[in-house]
Amino acid sequence: MRTARTALGASALALTLLGTAACGPDNSSADSAVTAAAGAAAGSNLGLPANLDDLKKWKFEDWEKWAKDYALPAAAKGFWTLDKLLKAKPREPIAPPAPPTAAPGQPTQPPAQPGGPTQPGAPTAPTTAPTGKPPAGQPTQPGHPTPPPAAPKPSGTQQPASQAPAQPPAQPAQPSQPSQAPAQPAQPADNGNDPLPRTVNAQPLPHPYTKPGVHGKLFADEPGSGADAAAGLNHYQCSATVVADPAHPGRSNLVWTAGHCVHQGKGGKYYSNISFIPAFNSTGALSGGKRAEEAQYAPFGVWSATQAVTSPQWKAEGGDGGSPATHYDFAVIRVQPADGAKSLEETVGGALPVWFNAPRDQLSVTEYGYPAAPPFDGMELNRCESGRPTRLSYDPARPPMLTIGCTMTGGSSGGGWLAVKDGKPALVSNVSVGKHTGDPKFQAGPYLDDVAAGAYDFISRKG
Repeated sequence: MRTARTALGASALALTLLGTAACGPDNSSADSAVTAAAGAAAGSNLGLPANLDDLKKWKFEDWEKWAKDYALPAAAKGFWTLDKLLKAKPREPIAPPAPPTAAPGQPTQPPAQPGGPTQPGAPTAPTTAPTGKPPAGQPTQPGHPTPPPAAPKPSGTQQPASQAPAQPPAQPAQPSQPSQAPAQPAQPADNGNDPLPRTVNAQPLPHPYTKPGVHGKLFADEPGSGADAAAGLNHYQCSATVVADPAHPGRSNLVWTAGHCVHQGKGGKYYSNISFIPAFNSTGALSGGKRAEEAQYAPFGVWSATQAVTSPQWKAEGGDGGSPATHYDFAVIRVQPADGAKSLEETVGGALPVWFNAPRDQLSVTEYGYPAAPPFDGMELNRCESGRPTRLSYDPARPPMLTIGCTMTGGSSGGGWLAVKDGKPALVSNVSVGKHTGDPKFQAGPYLDDVAAGAYDFISRKG
């Protein structure tokens, strides 16, 4: 029998993937009544396919028809003054959605927290404040995670739902008995969830940050009005990472971050004045409450975004309250060269490839970001050497999120998760969900599948 969570996930998926059963985003006349009604619930995101598999098959032309608002006005030169940067509020990772309740007439499911209980026997990391030096044995170069450990997979980690073994086939019927139907594959009992990982303390990188300066801070203004907007206080900050551009090798101007750092989600709009500062405060010029000139805290300049794309799921159902949209909470932006000549990749000294559909059991994750909510102040690039990610799911119909232990707080949203592929670092996710109180403290990021690859290919080819 389906659980309440499965039923909730199925209904959320039906709401998100609105339009037709065809692979492209065009609507037929037979679909017009359905998509018109659904469009009111999902803003202007009409024309989405009926299921996730069809969305994964979208080609460039399909993304182009759907992503009509990818072009963004660049921030005016000099818009992000130091005062605005310092006033920018940390964009919080999204709080984990509350466990669903059973539908009327169905038995109530145990109200376990998403991800299950803490792994039995897992050690709890000390909760001391981060120090100024990385722990012994950790790399000092930003963007170079530790290779995966050779230790075997923890016994408490559940096998991914997509790889769950089938039940043994039914025993052959006796000659005097009629044939029995073959046994059906077993449904995973965990709905795609593992025990939560142990807490890992974030550690600041020592100054100055060395090349490649691929990690940085993202600043943006939230749309809307009100007292904050009138007072110029609608400034927000996130984290982001320079990624390679397949259509422009060696000359990338692409940056990867979270969807909730650049778009409001369901019924909302893209933020304005989106700008990226790679290797922010590399020299430590702003550390300890000091003030400095732009050339000191932005050694590679301030780069304004001119294009952006996020997932259809995030735009159709995302929001601050937490929902299954976090499974696809990612975004890719294109920035314009600060001097009109050198690309971002050439300027910072490199760009990271993106590893789509990465084998989960081969990942050892290192997270980078600029946490800005207490006890952090947003001035330091931090790192969590979190190791093998576990699974976390809010909708069994979607790939489980990657989950790691990390004490980073608001402002780390969108920060890049790196793993080693073929001996080199590659981006495998970004900060989306976060739990920063109690124990364990953890963060979760989207598993980058063919939907993410399609958005990435689209923005690459639009440049």
